[in-house]
Parts: sequence; C-alpha cells; structure tokens
Amino acid sequence: MGKASNQDDQDHKARSAALRLLARREHSRLELSLKLRQRKIEPDIIERVLDDYEAEGWLSDERFADVYARQRMDLGYGPLRILAELQQRGIHTSPDCVRKMTDADWTERAVLLREKRFGLSDIGEDWDEKVRQARFLARRGFASYQVESALERRL
Repeated sequence: MGKASNQDDQDHKARSAALRLLARREHSRLELSLKLRQRKIEPDIIERVLDDYEAEGWLSDERFADVYARQRMDLGYGPLRILAELQQRGIHTSPDCVRKMTDADWTERAVLLREKRFGLSDIGEDWDEKVRQARFLARRGFASYQVESALERRL
C-alpha cells in the first residue's frame, strides 16, 4: 500500500507543480521536464503528466516557441540567437513568426537596433567603432551580411 500511495503523491506533486509553472508562463516540454526532475519526481511520472497536459492543450512546444521568439524579437535579438536559444530549450523547429521574416526585415531590425544603441553616424573610417558595433549586433544574433548592411546605413 505504501508504494501506491507514494506513486499517487508523486503524481499529484508533478501535476500541481507543472500547473503552477505553466500558470506563470509558457514552458517547453524539455524545460518543464527538467524543472520537475529537480523536484525529485520520477521520470515515468513526469512523462505521463506532460503527455496528459499536451493532450489537454496546456503544454505546447509550438505555442512556447512562438511566444518566446516574439518576446526575443521585441527585445532586439536576431534570428541566429533566437533559434539557438530555442534549441537549448528543446525546440528544433523554427516558429512561424521567425520563418515569415525576410532577410530585409531582419536587416531593418539590425539597423533600428544600431540606431537606438549607437546612432547612425558615419563610421566608415573609425575601425575600432565599426568593430565594436559589429560585435554588438553579432552577439545579438544577426547574420554577418545583416550586420554589414546595418553598419553601412547612414542618417
């Protein structure tokens, strides 16, 4: 009887913890699984709970990827960084909002980010400043051709 009671406790603990986490924000299946493992819940119980929550529509990797990507785009991050961060969270497909963006759209976002951070002054002769701005945009996840285009833009 003790074993069945323990399993019921673990199931209840997993369900309530997962629901509390999902109430705060969207999570990927991998993130939620890792957080439940930290709470010392058995892996087979975690998988069963997450399968149930996916069937109910409470847990969705596609919805998480879309929300996460939109938030990162709004914060000025580029496609390379967004996709890398999604992969770290267990998402291996590109969300619609990222796929729908063209190279020109991403380049324009890089230009706007550069303008906000540094202004659009002519830095053609100032190699140190050009490198500094290029590093900033590259760290934000923009491709090299997008960075080059953003650095060429003038007022």
